[in-house]
Amino acid sequence: METLILGVGNPILTDDSVGFRIVNLLKEAKPELTVIETTEAGLTLLELVEGYERVIIIDSVRTGNCKPGHLYELTLEQIDPSWNFCSTHGIDITMAFTLGRKLGNKLPGKISIYGIEVEDNKNFGERCTEEVENRIPAIADEIITREKL
Repeated sequence: METLILGVGNPILTDDSVGFRIVNLLKEAKPELTVIETTEAGLTLLELVEGYERVIIIDSVRTGNCKPGHLYELTLEQIDPSWNFCSTHGIDITMAFTLGRKLGNKLPGKISIYGIEVEDNKNFGERCTEEVENRIPAIADEIITREKL
């Protein structure tokens, strides 16, 4: 099964880089994986995932419901538009995938989505906050276990 691991975020917005940081650890642990880091979101994600049978998407999320560093395993239907998860210009990931299916795009049959609760995804900085930073290795290990990578 052709799998894509997609890290989404912004490398200069503190905790928003957590998706990149995690996919880099996954790539180190499993060099055979296809990994892409992207700052793109919304409809542009469709181009990146098209043709893969399975996609694992990792991004930051700020719900305020859990401590920073908490790992959420989500479905498209569970994502709240107010979280700005893989979102741009008012098109969030759920809307993008729904539209892609209606337009006949060849989208993955299996989509795994992981959100990491963050503390700061608005201020400039090239490092994650301490709580998020400390959880990155454990989150990468947890994704490897859950996804049987």
